[in-house]
Amino acid sequence: MKIAIPTMGGSLSPHFGHCEEFTLVTVDPATKQIIETESIPAPAHEPGLLPRWLHEKGADIIIAGGMGVRAQDLFAQNGVDVFVGAPVAAPSEIVNAYLDGTLEAGANSCDHPPCE
Repeated sequence: MKIAIPTMGGSLSPHFGHCEEFTLVTVDPATKQIIETESIPAPAHEPGLLPRWLHEKGADIIIAGGMGVRAQDLFAQNGVDVFVGAPVAAPSEIVNAYLDGTLEAGANSCDHPPCE
């Protein structure tokens, strides 16, 4: 399973569409262990691009602080699960909490319409 996290400065970026890079974390869900972590530069922001791009990179799940409703719908259409409202933290902390079932969703930090 591959988890994508939008990052900036080594921590989760509050809004996935405006991050510097994506940290892709490959995990073994059976053992709840991180197998590999890689960071890739984010492409230029273009509406609708990231869901398809991350799907092509093999992402099964995206964990973000905030995300618009349209992007969430596009991720669903690409077969990528979305977890919104994650706290600003290091990707390894976020992934370990997700795997342990202790990652708590806060408010969607997306600050532009039509976020809900």
